[in-house]
Amino acid sequence: MNIPPAGAPQTADDPAAQSPQPEAEQSASPAELSFPVVGIGASAGGLAAFEAFFSAIPPDTQTGMAFVLVQHLDPNHKSILAELIKRHTCMQVHEIVDGLRIKPDCVYIIPPNVDMALFNGLLHLLEPAAPRGQRLPIDFFFRSLAQDQHERALCVVLSGTGSDGTLGARAIKGEGGMVMAQAPKTAAYDGMPRSAIATGLVDFVLPPAEMPAQLMAYVTHAFGREAHTSEPSSKSVDTLTKICLLLRDKSSHDFSQYKQSTLIRRIERRMALHQIEQQRDYVRYLQHNPLEIDALFHDLLIGVTSFFRDPEAFAILEREVIPRLFHEKPAGSPVRVWICGCSTGEEAYSIAILLKEHLETLKQDYRLQIFATDIDANAIERARSGIYPANIATDISPERLARFFVMSQEQGCYRINKEIRDLLVFSEQDLIKDPPFSRLDLISCRNLLIYLNGDLQRRLIPLFHYALKSSGFLFLGNSETIGDAHPLFTPVDRKWKLFATKEQQDVTLTPLLPQRHMLSISSPHTPSSDPESMSRSKGKSDLRKRTEQALLRHYDPTALLVTGRGDIRYIYGRTGQFLEPAPGDPTMNVFSMAREGLCHAMRNALQRVVTTGDSVRLKGLRVKTNGDFTLADLSVHPEQRTGHVDTEPLYLAILEITGSVEDGPGQNIEKRSKTGESDSRIAELEQELRTKEEYLQTTLEEMETSNEELKSTNEEMQSVNEELQSTNEELETSKEELQSVNEELATVNTELQAKVADLSRVNNDMNNLLAGTGVATLFVDHQLRITRFTPATTRLINLIQSDVGRPVGDIVSNLTNYDDLTEDLAQVLNTLQPAEKEVRTRQGDWYVLRIGPYRTLNNVIEGAVITFMDISARRKMEESLKEARAFAEGIVDAVREPLLVLSGDLHVISANHAFQQFFQLPQSEIIDQPLSDLDEHRWNDPELRRQLLETIAKGKALEDHVIGYESAATGSCSLSLNARRIVHPDADHDNVLITIKDTSPRVDTPKSP
Repeated sequence: MNIPPAGAPQTADDPAAQSPQPEAEQSASPAELSFPVVGIGASAGGLAAFEAFFSAIPPDTQTGMAFVLVQHLDPNHKSILAELIKRHTCMQVHEIVDGLRIKPDCVYIIPPNVDMALFNGLLHLLEPAAPRGQRLPIDFFFRSLAQDQHERALCVVLSGTGSDGTLGARAIKGEGGMVMAQAPKTAAYDGMPRSAIATGLVDFVLPPAEMPAQLMAYVTHAFGREAHTSEPSSKSVDTLTKICLLLRDKSSHDFSQYKQSTLIRRIERRMALHQIEQQRDYVRYLQHNPLEIDALFHDLLIGVTSFFRDPEAFAILEREVIPRLFHEKPAGSPVRVWICGCSTGEEAYSIAILLKEHLETLKQDYRLQIFATDIDANAIERARSGIYPANIATDISPERLARFFVMSQEQGCYRINKEIRDLLVFSEQDLIKDPPFSRLDLISCRNLLIYLNGDLQRRLIPLFHYALKSSGFLFLGNSETIGDAHPLFTPVDRKWKLFATKEQQDVTLTPLLPQRHMLSISSPHTPSSDPESMSRSKGKSDLRKRTEQALLRHYDPTALLVTGRGDIRYIYGRTGQFLEPAPGDPTMNVFSMAREGLCHAMRNALQRVVTTGDSVRLKGLRVKTNGDFTLADLSVHPEQRTGHVDTEPLYLAILEITGSVEDGPGQNIEKRSKTGESDSRIAELEQELRTKEEYLQTTLEEMETSNEELKSTNEEMQSVNEELQSTNEELETSKEELQSVNEELATVNTELQAKVADLSRVNNDMNNLLAGTGVATLFVDHQLRITRFTPATTRLINLIQSDVGRPVGDIVSNLTNYDDLTEDLAQVLNTLQPAEKEVRTRQGDWYVLRIGPYRTLNNVIEGAVITFMDISARRKMEESLKEARAFAEGIVDAVREPLLVLSGDLHVISANHAFQQFFQLPQSEIIDQPLSDLDEHRWNDPELRRQLLETIAKGKALEDHVIGYESAATGSCSLSLNARRIVHPDADHDNVLITIKDTSPRVDTPKSP
């Protein structure tokens, strides 16, 4: 990891620049820090949490830790966070500059508008790569802290919105560090703490004021003392075995084959959390607290994973491997992929996305079958849900994020879309004891083997080879290797650990058998490692070696190590006198290579040893060698098996030369052959022997034939067994798919039930609404058949519940003088324009009948709606008003004095008959005219206008206001005016009533002719 320095310059007026700053140590040599580093992340509401946290550290207390604060800061403003923190702690507080080496009992604060990383104990500042609003500085720093400090990395997630810090906390927990989160109830904004807590990786959920005490207690037990790790080796191994037994009993998973260092480190971390000194005390704690066993189990399973982790590795996988998975495959054939140790599914979904993208570039269709397995049930459930925090956007390109994920604004998280989710089958599987999938094109097992011991790794690699097709690929983590399994795989990319399978050629695979009954944790110091015992053992070994060498010099037999079928496994000594290559294909079978006189004896002796298990010795065998016969003794002994139960039984055949035919018992035979009787008897015996040999040979050939048939049958059975196993796996896959479909159907069923409940509730609300308003409503379809009606409708139309579905024209109504309902409905459905009429019932009630089209949410017309609004009271009021108006007008017209009613803006509203006669003006020239315009502007009197407006505004009465008036109709006269305001509570302004009285002496003037 190379982090280029990129810092922001500080000015002289920067408060952090004015405070004492330690020098940046760019040239310091990389060294692992000997003290823990606490990364503290916060966002909104973080200042109060910081103050509570540091205020809780007692003054002058040596914590032995360095504190690095990362907060979301405004990039355009200077930060005064360092000055604020100084008020609450006695430790030195520094705003970070690039290349700063951290020290214990100091507080370091990130400056604005930078990302920060820790590398070899130095803090480096980098220019942010992400745009503002999408930066995740807490995750960025936590990840670098985990990679740099491992188990000495501690992190605290405080108040803030969003999910920044969640992925970083996962990385720290994966390296064996410790994670704290603020109790959500005490946080001003609980988004960040809740997101971290939801991962299940948080060790302590506390208010900020209680965190320092817990941190110091943890650090004291985890790093302050090393005594608890110095127990005798035998006791330590015994304790680990007991812990593994408790884990196996609770979880059914065997951790005894995990790397001992990993096992001890995780156990010591749990001991530090509970402040337990000795491993034996922790064993008792586990026995009395079953929940702690679950916690230890989940700690051992923590996997650091993310989408497209190691992007270069996935780029090579996409470019070099994935196209070859589809190469020369017929259309419609399956492409099978297995992701082992998938954890929460990020890697599995990453590979699924790559496969889907490549599949879309092909013109043919293939079936993708992706199996993702893990032993952690909680992780599998999270993987199945496909829900991830919003900060995964830092690991996934915007194009893939938009295409393969759906953002939930309410929950602030991403969900994998259904197209990708349907490609994967997640299931629980223990790689150690459960059978693997088969006929696979690709296996991805990244960052799992590093937690297992070497013996288990050597057994898993051949298992992967067995599960892969001959054209399959293996994808490992960059810290993992195939070990000594080079005959099985050839590298595709050595750096990123991509391998292709080789054709298996005489390679013996060590099968991975379930070992549930075996718990073995090797100790670094065994009893035999004692120097004195080793010396004695070495001395005895030297004496034995000298004895064996002396025997071999004086006694040098020929020996063969063979199987029960005669296959030679090892040859000792010179065998040319007894064995010779057989014609045809080369073979290493002793029966085919044995010379004349030895073959049948070897077959009989070996068969007797295989059957009885006892040693067999045959003497005086005549073995033909280059035209002569050699006398030899044959001894066959069963060999003891090794500790492996799967090794084949072996037998040792020893051949000793005892002499030639001339100086052996053959001399007596040659002497006896001088007589004819002896020759005849020998001939009979030889003939009988040949007959028996032929019979035996026939029997042996038949047996070999039977063996071949049995072998063929066995191979067929193995093939059938593999097919059945494959079928079983497919059935399990189908079961998983059906379970997934069942879960989806259950989800859909729940949604439909909720929808039905909503519809039922809405239906009830509508019924109660229609019934509560009392408005008679009738619904009809396109054929004018009744579909629904409210109870109030039965008062107007004779309807009962069984009338639903009948034509509305067939129903008798209580309306009088209205028979056009059917025609009006047809017109509304044709024009889609509402219609409205006033109708009357036989009881004398009046209703407004409104007809409108029935529109659905999709703006589709599905009939019409008829409503009847009761206006009987309004009609009665209108008639009463008409009568009152007629009565008032009659009274006004009966008054002999001129009367005038003006509006608030002095327009004429009404004038009585006396006014029209007195001034000789028609009504058309009076009504709605301004007062000042009447009778050719003779009423245009500013003073009168002012007093009338004052009367309207203040209600002041106008008394005996006299004006002079002269017209052709009235002549010259004096008029006395009285005015009163007429109040209208519902109107915007009031009116004014004017009475006019002629107060001048009447002078008769001659009328013009």
